[in-house]
Amino acid sequence: MHNVYFSHDGGVDDLVSLLLLMQMDDVNLTGVGVMGADSYLEPALSATRKLIDRFGQGRKITPAASDSRAVHPFPKEWRMDAFSFDAFPLLNESGQIKTQAAAKPAHLDLIEKLLAESEKTTLVMTGPLSDLARALEIEPTITKKIEKLYWMGGTMDNRGNVAEPEQDGTTEWNAYWDPQAVKKVWDSEIEIHMVGLESTRQVPLTRDIRQHWASERRFPALDLIGQGYALVPPLEHFETNSTYFMWDVLTTLYSEFPDVVQSKQVTSDVSVSGQSAGRTFETDGGRPVTLVTKVDHDRFFELIDQLGQKSN
Repeated sequence: MHNVYFSHDGGVDDLVSLLLLMQMDDVNLTGVGVMGADSYLEPALSATRKLIDRFGQGRKITPAASDSRAVHPFPKEWRMDAFSFDAFPLLNESGQIKTQAAAKPAHLDLIEKLLAESEKTTLVMTGPLSDLARALEIEPTITKKIEKLYWMGGTMDNRGNVAEPEQDGTTEWNAYWDPQAVKKVWDSEIEIHMVGLESTRQVPLTRDIRQHWASERRFPALDLIGQGYALVPPLEHFETNSTYFMWDVLTTLYSEFPDVVQSKQVTSDVSVSGQSAGRTFETDGGRPVTLVTKVDHDRFFELIDQLGQKSN
C-alpha cells in the first residue's frame, strides 16, 4: 500500500475520481484537497465529504478546502454541476455528514500530510496546481516527501480548450486558471506525469458509455457515476468546446494502473503571460516530463467497472 494525496476541483470527473480512488486496495489516501475551480467550493466540499461517508470504506479522511484564487476563472456555467452532484439522493440518504473538514486550508493541509508520513506520497491532482505551488513557496523541502505528481493539465499539441478573449487557443483550462502555479511546479524537482488534452481526447463521454452505466446501476457506485455523467454533454456528431472527456478519471486510473496508457518523456516549459498564458510546450533544454500519448480505451472502461462493482 502506498500513500496518495488527492487534489481536485469539484467537477463531475473529479468527484468520480475520488470515488474510484477509495476503491483501490493499494491506496492509502492520506488527504484530499478541494478547490472551487471547475466548481463552487461549498457544494464541491460537501459532495466530497458525503462521498467519503458513503464510499470511503471507513477511511478517516478530513478533506481540506482551498482558499486559492483564480487568475482566469472557469466559466460559471461549467461550475454548476457540483450543486447537482451534492444533491444526489444516494449521497443524502442518511441526512447527515459525518466526515469533518480539515481546519487548515488545502495548501497547508498538503504540507502537513506530506510531512506526517514516514514514506513518500504520490500526488494526484486533477485541478489547477495553485495549492501545490503555494505549498512549495512556504515549505520547499516537501519535494523530498513527494514520490511523483500525476497531473491532469496542459497539452503539448497546441490544441487548447480555452476559448476566451485575448487568448490564442493553445492553453488547457487547469493551466490557464493559474499559469504561474504551473511554472512554479515545473521549476521544481518533482517528477511529473502529465495527462494532457491529447490523450484525454481518446476517452470521450458518449451515449453508449452512459447507457452501459445505466445497465449496471444495481451497483451503487456505478449508479452514482451514471448519474454524475448525466449532468454533462457527451460527444455527439463532432467535438465542441463543451464536449466532456474523461480527463480526471484517466489521470486517476493511470496513477495506479500504468498499463492503461502509453507515454513518452518530453522536455517542456510553461508560458506565464500574454495570449498564450498557461501554455505547456515542448522545447529543447526544458524540464523532463512523462507525457501520456495513448490510452487503452477498453482497459480504461473495464477498470471503471471493476472498481465501481466493488462497493455496495
